Amino acid sequence: MVDPQLERVTRHLTRLKLVATRERLDALLQEAARKELGYMDFLDLVLSEEAQSKDLKRTRMGIQIAHFPVVRRLEDFDFSLQPSIDQKLIRELETGRFIANGENVLLLGPPGVGKTHLAIGLGRKVVEHGASALFVPALGLVAQMMRAESEGHLEERLTHLTKPKLLIIDELGYLPFERRAAHLLFQLVNRRYERGSLVITSNQPVGNWGEVFGDAVLATAILDRLLHHSHVITIKGESYRLREKRTAGLLRPTKVVD
Repeated sequence: MVDPQLERVTRHLTRLKLVATRERLDALLQEAARKELGYMDFLDLVLSEEAQSKDLKRTRMGIQIAHFPVVRRLEDFDFSLQPSIDQKLIRELETGRFIANGENVLLLGPPGVGKTHLAIGLGRKVVEHGASALFVPALGLVAQMMRAESEGHLEERLTHLTKPKLLIIDELGYLPFERRAAHLLFQLVNRRYERGSLVITSNQPVGNWGEVFGDAVLATAILDRLLHHSHVITIKGESYRLREKRTAGLLRPTKVVD
């Protein structure tokens, strides 16, 4: 015989979208009986588990929407191999306060030193704190905007790219931009200025960005907005990939010629 009270509670949980509680109701009731929980303690248990479940679901959805290309976490980053990085600054950034302040983060350094790892790790932390993020390679971003402009949808694309609280632009500077592409990037940076944060990884120091954009004046205008509220992290360590190959004996030491 179906317990009408249990059936009614289950129906209410479904209507209120308390899915985790509905699915674990029997286990929760058994735990409450075993521990002889009071009314308030039981309510605290139920609500805590439901809130945790909803947070995990929101985080999973946020990470999916962010389009991170690989799984990278700050907890897995080996700072001992990159001593030039200010760990205190990274710990501060992972709190997400830079998002609330509309600040930008520039991660600069040669290929393979962990820039993308840090960028994705910060992005995941931002999502875990409840904000939205989007990851896009620099060349892919420019291609999107140029296509949108040619199809008459540039405003819609710019609006879409402005919505996330954090936009991560990866590998800026690996290839130079056409002047038109640089103008489009300026529009995006200008649109997000003091409204949303940017994390940008680049293998080029900011002094070379005039060459990257093919226009020193345009580069100055972009940097003026990026650097106004920013944290610049320059990584000077060795490439992880080259270090692994050297350790495995796949690279021979470079001979010094007198």
